[in-house]
Order: sequence, then structure tokens, then C-alpha cells
Amino acid sequence: MSRTFSIGGIHPSDNKISVNAAIENFPLMEMAYISLSQHLGAPAEPVVAKGDKVKTGQLIAKANGFISANVHSSVSGTVSSIEPLPDLAGNPVQHIVIKVEGDDWLENINRSGEIVREIKMSGPEILAKIAECGVVGLGGAAFPTHIKLSPPPGKKAEYLIINGAECEPYLTSDYRLMLEQPEEILIGAKIMMKALNVNKCFLGIEDNKPKAIKKMKGLCSKSYPQIKVVSLLKKYPQGGEKQLIDAIVKRQVPSMGLPIDTGVVVQNVGTALAVYEAVQKNKPLFEGIVTVTGKCMTEQRNFRMRVGTTFESMIFAVGGFPKDAEKLISGGPMMGKAVSRIDASSVKSTSALLLLTEKETKRGEEGNCIRCAKCVEACPMGLEPFLLNRLSRAGKIEELEANLVQDCIECGSCIYTCPANIPLLDTIRLSKAQVLKMLRTRPKK
Repeated sequence: MSRTFSIGGIHPSDNKISVNAAIENFPLMEMAYISLSQHLGAPAEPVVAKGDKVKTGQLIAKANGFISANVHSSVSGTVSSIEPLPDLAGNPVQHIVIKVEGDDWLENINRSGEIVREIKMSGPEILAKIAECGVVGLGGAAFPTHIKLSPPPGKKAEYLIINGAECEPYLTSDYRLMLEQPEEILIGAKIMMKALNVNKCFLGIEDNKPKAIKKMKGLCSKSYPQIKVVSLLKKYPQGGEKQLIDAIVKRQVPSMGLPIDTGVVVQNVGTALAVYEAVQKNKPLFEGIVTVTGKCMTEQRNFRMRVGTTFESMIFAVGGFPKDAEKLISGGPMMGKAVSRIDASSVKSTSALLLLTEKETKRGEEGNCIRCAKCVEACPMGLEPFLLNRLSRAGKIEELEANLVQDCIECGSCIYTCPANIPLLDTIRLSKAQVLKMLRTRPKK
């Protein structure tokens, strides 16, 4: 029987219209625009200069702080500039711009199609290699993976959970990876188990992906008995770390807590593949799978995309912008980010480009709250969105903290269910930022 989390959740149409689109290699661009802020934490520090020749996979910017990540060239060519360029929101971010001249990879990257199953590195060596290769979480937050696999003093991991839920509507990149590179994902999971020193791993997959469940179960029963495939009900936001932990091991992450507080580390299937490639193939993270989709499009595609590819080039690769396309989103419709600049470029964690029509994006006119409590029923964190909205509009920061606005995961379930079209998430997100700022500046006891 499929499992699910115990609090809240919604059931939007999954719209997996790109589900049958096999992964294709996206053609190399003429210029690569590689952001130095494509991970959580401090921007990376350039180690190349204008005019330098670089190869694919070469380190071009070094992690600059405890929470930071190395950045590698996704192409070979000449560094044409290091300058601030707009990101998808239009904010200036430092980029290394490379004029592409062929595709000459570093010689020590194993480019063979052979699967390397034997894990020779020790736990500390695995962590060092993951950090060296700039691997970050590919489930959305882009948190440096080597840090997540290094629990702080006093914390011990008991389980590793691999997130194959892909609960966001439209996204199919993780699904295609599970169909096309299943064993590499499982070896990546084993590598992370070794780094964490745990002997139990769960792979959670929503039951709207029966082919992936069947394929992964067959592989695990035959060759990877330490990894158990768990079928999950199709329910949003099943892929949230806290919801996944609740669904699979029935443990609750405490308020303002982290998954490791429950003895669990969660990693995405794309991250597992990146770990495999880093440790077994010596390949840095400089490309990923991107779903390009939308009901208004005539083509649905899943591309293996080099970091630094412009959004504009992705859209034109599938026939250009449809006449009725009104909005472009990086990611899914629930938690993705609106793209304000099509000349912005992809980063490590880019998972999808979604085109929506005006009809699909237009909000209804805001009305009065009718006290229906649908937002409360939907909230997967057990919060009261209607109350948080009211407190936010009144500027009552202390009361917002007392009502745990800081625990909101910004999934959008509340605004999705509200019959009065109240922009609950908009106000809650703003007040959450204020509360977190207050908590960071509050003197420690």
C-alpha cells in the first residue's frame, strides 16, 4: 500500500505531459554564462581571469566559505569576461562568461558509458570528492551536498532517504533519470550511505510513476538489498523533506528543526546521480536534466543541459515562444520562480522551464475570507494560513513568531485552495522573512 504524510496536502493535476520525452543532449551554445551564486551560501571566488583558456570540467571558481560550492566550466573555450549579469529575477550576479570553442574535457574525467559499481573511497574521501566536484542538492535548494552529508556534532544519521517523489506538476526530469540511469542513482545512494555510515536507505517514488517503481524495485531486490523502494500516494507536497520523512519513517521534524534532528538525511535522485558521477567518474557537476514543457507548446522535451545555457536558447530549441504564452517559470507552477529575463542562464539546480498562458496564470479577484478553513486543512505544516495572513497585514511580528510562521515551507497549498483568491502565500512569505531576520539578530540566551 502506498504511504503519504499525515498533515494537510493537496491534489493538483500532475500534468506530466513530457513524461514520454526521453533525455536528449542539448546542443552547445556559443557563449556560456556561468553564475558564481548558483548554490546556497556564499558566492564562489573566481580562479580564472579574462583571456584564460579552460576545459570542460575545469575548476573556474572556488568555494568561498563554509556554506559554498566549487563551480566548474561546463564548456571549453576562452574566458571573455567576469562581470555582473542579471539572474532570472533580474538581480545582478557575478558570472564567468566563456566563449565556446569545441568541447574539450579534462582528461581525468571518465567519459565511458561503463557503470562503475565498486566503491573504493573511504567516507572522508567521498566527502572530499563531492566537495571538490561542486555537488549541490538538485531538489531545489542547491545546498552543498558534502555539508548535508556531514551531520553536526551530537547528531547521528540513521537513514538516508532518496527523493524520487517529483510531486511538482509538469516536472519529469527525475522520472526520466530513474528510467534511464537507475543503477547509477542506486550506486550514488550507496556512496552516500557509506559517507553517512548508515546501512538503511529508502527511495520514495509517487505511485503515478509505476514504471520507475517497477524498475527500481527490480534492481534493488536483485543487487541493492540495503535500499528499499517505497510507493507513495500522489499528493503535493510529498517531495518536501519534512513530508517525505513523515511518510516513510513516521517521524516529525521539530519546529525550526532540520531533518537530521530525526536521524534522517534526504537527497534528491538527481543529486544521487551527481554523487555517483563525482566519486566514480571524477566528473564535476556542470550539467543536469531540464524539462521544457507547457500545455501551450507543441513539443515537450527533457534535455541534458550544460550549466550556463540561456533560457531563451532552450525555448527556441523547442520551436520558440507560442503566441499565447504569457509567463515563463523556472521550476514547477507551485514553487518555481517567475523568469523576468530570458537572457538569464541555467544553474546547477535548474530543473524545468514551464510556459503558461494568461488564462493559466491569471488570479481571480480577491474577496473576503469566508472562514472555510480550507487553507488550514491543506497546510502540510499544520499552520493556520488565514491567521498568519491577518497578522502579517497587521504587522504583528511577535504574534507571527508565536504562530510559527517561520515553519512555513512556502509550498503554495494554501493559496491553491482558497476560494476567496486571497494571496495568502504572498503575505506569509514577506512576514516569514521579517521573523527570520528578527530571530537571526536576537541575542542568544
